[in-house]
Amino acid sequence: QVQLVESGGGLVQAGGSLRLSCTAPENIFSTYAMGWFRQAPGKERDFVGSITTNGASTYYKNAVKGRFTISKDNAKKTLSLQMNNLKPDDTAIYFCAANPSITTPFKEWTNWGQGTQVTVSS
Repeated sequence: QVQLVESGGGLVQAGGSLRLSCTAPENIFSTYAMGWFRQAPGKERDFVGSITTNGASTYYKNAVKGRFTISKDNAKKTLSLQMNNLKPDDTAIYFCAANPSITTPFKEWTNWGQGTQVTVSS
């Protein structure tokens, strides 16, 4: 099982910012699409955003467009999620994931991290 490791979660007040990071093995980082997903208490895991293998295209859940930005640092083999203007509804466990194809339904993606908690207080 490929290991993806998230970091950067925490507690922040509404309107604040957090930056999540996800490290992946080189072969995964350079050949797989990657994305961020979240699961709020009592809810199913949901798509947040994704990025193509070469980083040329990104896709976002409507609720986070304009606030969240996904990026890849090839030198550090790190996927990032910059989250600005956070809202209490953004509270969730955030997961990094990778898959050979970005078009695969996310529930079928092959590689997942263990998640990092993000809590936004009002």
